Amino acid sequence: VQLVESGGGLVQPGGSLRLSCAASGITFSDHPVAWHRQAPGKGRYWVASIFTDGRTNYADSVKGRFIISRDNAGNTVYLQMNNLKPEDTAVYYCVSLDNWGQGTQVTVSS
Repeated sequence: VQLVESGGGLVQPGGSLRLSCAASGITFSDHPVAWHRQAPGKGRYWVASIFTDGRTNYADSVKGRFIISRDNAGNTVYLQMNNLKPEDTAVYYCVSLDNWGQGTQVTVSS
């Protein structure tokens, strides 16, 4: 199983980014997929999940700003991040069945 995140970068407060997580060795539509993040000097925290039936769940800190979605044909999960804040700065990880990607850095700064 390999999960590969992409789409991170530097963005100003209020801006948007879309993260992607592409999978091999696992079919995302068959399993829940989650995004977690780790800010500098802090632990890893759950951000959002998408379930096999399409239901989604979000941490309170990102609810209303982030959207998790899944492309079954491309076996890819996305995290659309809007109205980004400096406190969203972190390495973002894609996780499924205890498999973690390498992470992608998101930095929100003016």
